[in-house]
Amino acid sequence: MNKKAVSLFIAVVMLVAMAAGCAPAVAPEAPAAAPAAEVVTLEFTQWWEPELPEGEFRALMDEFEAQNPGIKVELISGPYSTTRDQVVAGAAAGTMSDVVGLDGAWVSDFVKQGALASLTDLMNQAGYDPSELAAQIQINGATYMIPVVNFVYPVFVNLDLMEQAGIASPPTSRSEFADAATKLTDASNNVHGWILPLSLEQPNGIQNDVMSWVWASGGSMMKEGMPDLGNDEVRSTMEYIKGLYDAGVIAPGAFSMREQDKVEEFTNGRVGMMVDSLAHITMIRERNPDLNFAITALPAVDGYTGKRGLPYASWGIGVSATSPHQAEAWKLVAFLMSEEVNSKLSSIANAFPGNVNSTPDFVQTDELFAAAFDVFTAGYLANEFVGLPVAENLMREFDEQFQLYLDNSQTLDEFLTNAQEAWMEHF
Repeated sequence: MNKKAVSLFIAVVMLVAMAAGCAPAVAPEAPAAAPAAEVVTLEFTQWWEPELPEGEFRALMDEFEAQNPGIKVELISGPYSTTRDQVVAGAAAGTMSDVVGLDGAWVSDFVKQGALASLTDLMNQAGYDPSELAAQIQINGATYMIPVVNFVYPVFVNLDLMEQAGIASPPTSRSEFADAATKLTDASNNVHGWILPLSLEQPNGIQNDVMSWVWASGGSMMKEGMPDLGNDEVRSTMEYIKGLYDAGVIAPGAFSMREQDKVEEFTNGRVGMMVDSLAHITMIRERNPDLNFAITALPAVDGYTGKRGLPYASWGIGVSATSPHQAEAWKLVAFLMSEEVNSKLSSIANAFPGNVNSTPDFVQTDELFAAAFDVFTAGYLANEFVGLPVAENLMREFDEQFQLYLDNSQTLDEFLTNAQEAWMEHF
């Protein structure tokens, strides 16, 4: 090898060495990067989304997902009755969604089945301060449901029908209500003064449309925690409703009618008055923008001057005991109960908030809800079925006996005695 070749060889070797020195040292093979955390998808079964303006509830879920990148929410939405059937079936089979919308009447049964997680435990694990919660539904000292928003059940009145019937203002007493119901009824044109849903399949009409008359006059169906269906307040209320039934002022088909049927009849202008939830105002307006209606308190016994009990129902929320994602589920509950979000939800739902610091904007912007708020502040919330054992069964058992009484198949005494005996078996 000549000098030139040797020099070239040395230069190449030096270049290779320099390149090796500039390159990163070869290390033992690095472990593979940890895979990204798997996204948790929460199933949330509820009847709320269909009762809200389109897209509004999904927008809140999108906001939650943006704040919690590792969690997605799949909404399983349907009418109240469909949701109830799904949740009941899921509770029995152990397949309940991670997060569920709850009616307070269901809670006792679900807790006995072991279907609901203790929200008290989840709050403690998360270090959550419950002082902002307006209410908690507890059994044996533990919380199983939190009311997210609360809906009162005042009386809806068709103002155009009232004007046609020559009725100057909505009734405030039982005698005025009976008189108005009579004047509003035009059976030949399929128009009736009042509507009463008594379906045994969905017996919450007993809570919202029947016992509400007892509470409106400060009465009670209970005494010292036990059923007391034979008292004067309950007796007089049942006699009063039967008087309306016998007079033909109640829309036909009451025994098979459900809540949604009642709302449809009122929305279509075939009923003058109904007891109903504020949750349905948006739906009524969307389906019949021309319907002219008002809201008033449930009439009380003539001469009653005390505060009026106001029936109410909540969009309650709970977490499945079988959910593998309870910590994530609680994050969704806490999100909905936060002051800002609860204000938004109560505003779009036209309901009263579940966070004591939240303020819905409808009181200043909507006459109907301002009227409902006045009714609310003048009375007190009353629903004695919340937290009772097998509350829905209690409604159904009362409903069965009530229908026989309305149908003249038994006397008032037989009706109330049979209902009392049926109820006592659960206490």
